[in-house]
Amino acid sequence: MPKTGEQAYIYAKACGIIGKSFVGKRIGRLGSITRLTELDRLMFPQSYRDLPERELLGDLERRIINHSVSQITDIINGYKKPPEFLIRLLRSYEYGDLKNALAALAGKEPRVPAYTDLGRFRTVHFEAYPDLSRMLGGTEFAFLLAEPFTGRGEDIQTQTKLDQLYYGALWDSLFKLPKQERSGIELILAEEIALRNVSWALRLRTYYQMGEAEIRDKLVFLQYPKAPSRALRPATLADEALAVIDLPLDTYSAWQSWKRAGFLNPEQPGAPWHVDPRYFQNAAAEHLYTLALHHFHRHPFAIDIAACFIKLKQFEDDLLTGVAEGLSLGIPIKDVFTLLDVEP
Repeated sequence: MPKTGEQAYIYAKACGIIGKSFVGKRIGRLGSITRLTELDRLMFPQSYRDLPERELLGDLERRIINHSVSQITDIINGYKKPPEFLIRLLRSYEYGDLKNALAALAGKEPRVPAYTDLGRFRTVHFEAYPDLSRMLGGTEFAFLLAEPFTGRGEDIQTQTKLDQLYYGALWDSLFKLPKQERSGIELILAEEIALRNVSWALRLRTYYQMGEAEIRDKLVFLQYPKAPSRALRPATLADEALAVIDLPLDTYSAWQSWKRAGFLNPEQPGAPWHVDPRYFQNAAAEHLYTLALHHFHRHPFAIDIAACFIKLKQFEDDLLTGVAEGLSLGIPIKDVFTLLDVEP
């Protein structure tokens, strides 16, 4: 495990980066922005692009993500022997890029979508696109090569397999860390997986009209590796999703005794109510961000600090790309914050 001096250096460096990031009180600095070009100049004052706004969006989003990945990589490289758990947190970007590449392949796109270079931590050879064998051969994703890729009806099933692989490996690597190194991030990751299961179940019910059996097959069934030390721990991290898997989607009162009822879209006077998966997902993201912000300073000499740092930078990614997309559509910044369930 990292030595105290090494961890103190990482903590100081992470604090310096977070102090200049758009989290916490600094989110309020986004409140006066009215145009995409203004966001570009705020984010990259020394290297902003002189592009028409219709061309700027994708370029800006890619630079925002690359900037975060560079900062995360710097923190991980601060360890003489980077913990596997932190590397797997970083590689969430690779999982997302792979999903995009597979979607492009299914759509017979001639070029690979933009992807993030993880340097020595990358495993997928995106430059070999569209040759899937060369892209995935020798990686943990090689199981996707077992059957011919047709691109027909595979999207949800492939996303499920990738999510189950990602969270399973991440969960396993978490419990390789000493207990005192992981207390904050253990709570955050357990919440993330549980809420991801709920969000996914709501999406599948609402947008695809899937039933219980189909949805069960697509959840992430993980549990603590030893008998729970606290009686309140669920048997699996899919329990909260299973608890509401057959509740009526159009009856608000039926959900009120559920643990996560506060994450649901409220009733509007005179209007019919229906579960809104996007509202739930945004509320869950805000909850996870608050947990990461709370735990960031609690254990400065534990790996918790780097894990919470990564989670905060990923929240910032989502916030800034969401703001960029909203501005590109002409949505006022205050309305963007409302849509993202963010309080500046």
